[in-house]
Amino acid sequence: MGEQMTEPERKKSTVELYTDGACSGNPGPGGWGYILRHPATGAEVERSGAERATTNNRMELMAVIAGLEALNQPTIVDLYSDSQYVLKGLESWVDQWKARGWRTAAKKPVKNQELWQRLDELRANHVIRFHWIEGHAGHVDNERADALAVAARQALRTSTV
Repeated sequence: MGEQMTEPERKKSTVELYTDGACSGNPGPGGWGYILRHPATGAEVERSGAERATTNNRMELMAVIAGLEALNQPTIVDLYSDSQYVLKGLESWVDQWKARGWRTAAKKPVKNQELWQRLDELRANHVIRFHWIEGHAGHVDNERADALAVAARQALRTSTV
């Protein structure tokens, strides 16, 4: 709140992005889901996807990546997530990891580096405002994003392809 935006930022449209990931086992089959809403028009898009052998953190990251990749112009994004890993990573850790050559403070390789690098590229195009939502606490859009992720994971588990 009280953030000062530059003139080019004021001209960008604003969207809300609700994301979630789900995994059965860690690693195991996982799914991600997002809801992208344009408050000015009321337009809404829901998408989901899944991977056979993944982790919950990867699915949380994929939900944000897929949501940001759906934007076709620079945008102000209100990102809502129940993942502290994603939010803290984007808010502060990524810049530190990059400065250390994608190493943690303990000098270990950053986990999910390729996904963080994709997110880093995507965030350069947008102004992202971060909002943490407590998971499974009844927030309607968080519950919908979770349901999308779970359904994608379950569809993957029952498919023979």
